[in-house]
Amino acid sequence: MTDPPRLDPRRAVPRTDAVLRDPRLREAAARLGEAAVKTAVRQAQDQARHGTVPPGEVADTALALLPRTPGGLRAVVNATGVLLHTNLGRAPLSAAARRAVREAAGPTDVELDLRTGVRARRGRTALAALRDRVPSAAAAHVVNNGAAALALAATALAAGREIVVSRGEMVEIGDGFRLPDLLVATGARLREVGTTNRTTPDDYAAALDDRTAFILKVHPSNFRVTGFTRAADTAELAPLGVPVVVDIGSGLLAPHPLLPDEPDAETQLRAGAALVTASGDKLLGGPQCGLLLGSEDTVRALSRHPLARALRVDKLTLAALEATLTGPATPTGEALTADPARLRQRAERLARALTADGVDAHAVDSEATVGGGGAPGVALPSAALSLPERYAAALRTGPDPVVGRLAAGRCLLDLRTVPEPDDERLAAAVRQASRR
Repeated sequence: MTDPPRLDPRRAVPRTDAVLRDPRLREAAARLGEAAVKTAVRQAQDQARHGTVPPGEVADTALALLPRTPGGLRAVVNATGVLLHTNLGRAPLSAAARRAVREAAGPTDVELDLRTGVRARRGRTALAALRDRVPSAAAAHVVNNGAAALALAATALAAGREIVVSRGEMVEIGDGFRLPDLLVATGARLREVGTTNRTTPDDYAAALDDRTAFILKVHPSNFRVTGFTRAADTAELAPLGVPVVVDIGSGLLAPHPLLPDEPDAETQLRAGAALVTASGDKLLGGPQCGLLLGSEDTVRALSRHPLARALRVDKLTLAALEATLTGPATPTGEALTADPARLRQRAERLARALTADGVDAHAVDSEATVGGGGAPGVALPSAALSLPERYAAALRTGPDPVVGRLAAGRCLLDLRTVPEPDDERLAAAVRQASRR
């Protein structure tokens, strides 16, 4: 007597159309697109054919394979202690800015006056909000990032002419980006004055002639020179008879008590700067953009230059910028002014809860930094959750990624950069990582 023929297990794998009728996958298709869902279903079917998942779990497996969003970017918890982490997108937008972006995602009046029905200036309300925050600015313009702001200024004001700049301010920032390369690419010529550590007003004055377009002052941003140093400030350079352009970098609009050495736009304009350039996604706490603030004539020359069209920002950036300027405190501002004692209380509470779940967790004192090229050398007292080093990779690759930092063989999750409402989210991610 012969055994009955065996049924090929692959025949038990459900058909694609049958799997796609699962209500959960239909909802996912509406959210992520049919192509993404079909790809996940085929991958799940292949796993079932190879016996790594039961045929009855194909739909569940497909759901697990789907991305959370249609795009490739993933939201993460920034527990690095770096407020403006360039690799994590610098400043997180406030709730008000996020609402403004959603509102602006559809058709808007970005260049239309609804009252008259005729074309209006692009971004007029955002520019008005920017001028309100910097009273000494007679006019304002916005481009797509801080480097673009400086490039537009150099192109519009100095193409074929000279920019006088201190040798100590010819800086290189992240990813090999060098300021001199940017300026030369605009068609301007650089006239370097002074030395790496000392440049006086007389050095600038000796370099000025009829070829000079402007004097450029650049905040070093991500390093400090100490010891035998001298730098001419804007008030000393403004009387020399040529425009002074100041790149403050980090986007501080007014003085901040915790950052006394960080230059701000209002102070530089009051000191006589014709133009101030800055980034919007740093200490301002807004979206990526470049800010240009200054005199009416100077800003008009920039905004009407042909390059300005290539560097202009979209309606979503304008919406986020205005909400940042007019709305409540930003996450960056709240992190900067967070109470260290409160941070320690949060760390201790989290450590107790996680220890009760069997996690090797401790509350420790920590130091956070501003980052993003702002306030070099400023240490912000903080508190962190200390975990075994292996948690760093497990948290970073988990379903809700958390990015911390390593120190002395431990993984530190610094709470100065974690909003307090996210504490339970952080704890859940640690518990998940402990089971991996």
